[in-house]
Amino acid sequence: MPIDAAQALAAEPRSGEIGWTPKDVQLYHLGIGAGTDPDKDSPATDPDELRYTLESRLHVLPSFATVAGSGSPGVISGLSMPGVDVDLAKVLHGGQSLTLHRPIPPAGTATATSRIAAVYDKGKAAVLVMRTEVADGEGPLWTNDAQIFVRGEGGWGGDRGPSARLDPPTGDPDRTVDRPVRPDQALLYRLSGDYNPLHADPEFAKLAGFDRPILHGLCTYGITLKAVVDTLLGGDVTRVHGYRTRFAGVVFPGETLRVRMWREEGRVRVTVGAVERDDAPVLADTVVQHS
Repeated sequence: MPIDAAQALAAEPRSGEIGWTPKDVQLYHLGIGAGTDPDKDSPATDPDELRYTLESRLHVLPSFATVAGSGSPGVISGLSMPGVDVDLAKVLHGGQSLTLHRPIPPAGTATATSRIAAVYDKGKAAVLVMRTEVADGEGPLWTNDAQIFVRGEGGWGGDRGPSARLDPPTGDPDRTVDRPVRPDQALLYRLSGDYNPLHADPEFAKLAGFDRPILHGLCTYGITLKAVVDTLLGGDVTRVHGYRTRFAGVVFPGETLRVRMWREEGRVRVTVGAVERDDAPVLADTVVQHS
């Protein structure tokens, strides 16, 4: 079996220094569509968008934590941990959760410590939970959990793990917004560090079972959080304390995301669908926790 659960769980954590600059933050924000607001048909000089793109006003969307300093923590790096030897073409990002311990500064250095926190047997697939904890000289900054779905690697009789499914939101959403995905969105987003050829190479995408490259799940993750912050949290990124989702389907560059939001006490429930494919689910079980 290419995944040795016992060896993966027993492996020593990997630690390394990471760093980021305002340029990294700006590139990430552009990679998730910052610069214009489709709701206002605004220019790139809109003050609300300059918070994401101009260094003198820069604030950091919390989902930047998924790329800060080391590309895509937990997804590509998790596949090189002891006890893990899998075909990249069988790998999909199943879900992501993020806990913010304090706001992310526009520039910084920190220590990132990663380990396999869990290995689950889903029968026809395995799920690896890669945990990355990041701290600087002032203490913890954030914790990332990436759920890595590996097709064809389950069935050894291991723990199935907890269910991530939530009861769907009830009633009409408080807000619904559409977010267009540029045809070149994946090519821009991958410059923040996730160079998986699934998102750029048509031949590799075909090997993985897709007729063309798909958008990074974490790009959709960032686009969605920005929509929530901009529409329901007054544009204040510091109000976000946690954010989790399950990747329920793929997005193709050039499509439109429909983001539906329901306000609840201390959190926003979210669903995301692909408009051009009859609202096919893209993100599910999505929650933004906030102050």
